[in-house]
Amino acid sequence: ILKEIEKKDITDFYFIQEEEPEKNLNQILTLCSERIPKHFGFHSIRDIQVLTPMHKGLAGTANLNLELQKELNPGAEELVRGSRTFRIRDKVMQIRNNYDKEVYNGDIGRVKNIDTENQLLTVTYEDRDVPYDFSELDELVLAYAVSVHKSQGSEYPAVILALLPQHYILLQRNLIYTGVTRGRKLVVLIGTAKALSMGIHNNKPQLRYTYLRERLAQAAGVDGSKPTARS
Repeated sequence: ILKEIEKKDITDFYFIQEEEPEKNLNQILTLCSERIPKHFGFHSIRDIQVLTPMHKGLAGTANLNLELQKELNPGAEELVRGSRTFRIRDKVMQIRNNYDKEVYNGDIGRVKNIDTENQLLTVTYEDRDVPYDFSELDELVLAYAVSVHKSQGSEYPAVILALLPQHYILLQRNLIYTGVTRGRKLVVLIGTAKALSMGIHNNKPQLRYTYLRERLAQAAGVDGSKPTARS
């Protein structure tokens, strides 16, 4: 278990053990803002992607994005829309397909410009600028941290994967495998040995239960005793 990332010990994979959720969060912020950029030369916003199993909690996507925005992009020109704040240089993700704009669910870009006079926010995706009317901003979310599920099919130069016991419902071997294989050059797992062990030893597919069996039985006028499970 490594407590520090040092240039002299460079490898492509690290596990940093941190038991307390608050310290875990602070470690993630420091890794993104200082330690990984300093020791490995990765850009704190462009190159480093934080992944987490869940949306809620200290190490969920919602809180991580707020904290990472404050840590990595403070003081930039911003637009406040309800409970959400977008700043120039923010990393953002498109969360549903928009065929007119040719941007799709999971695409990640950076906020380039905020034009309050014309009610437009412009996002750069690779080498293409895409304008959004302020009324369309529900299609965007901050993407400093994204769920492991949302990261499927994508790769990043450096990945930080948060693993805490609070994530126990979703801790599975395939989730850890997906998170780890998103990183091209550097992967840092941060969390507890217990959470990592739980995930490694849980190889059962998560089952989602529906009442399809009962509904079909009811429609057919017979008794349906068990819900239907599907992976």
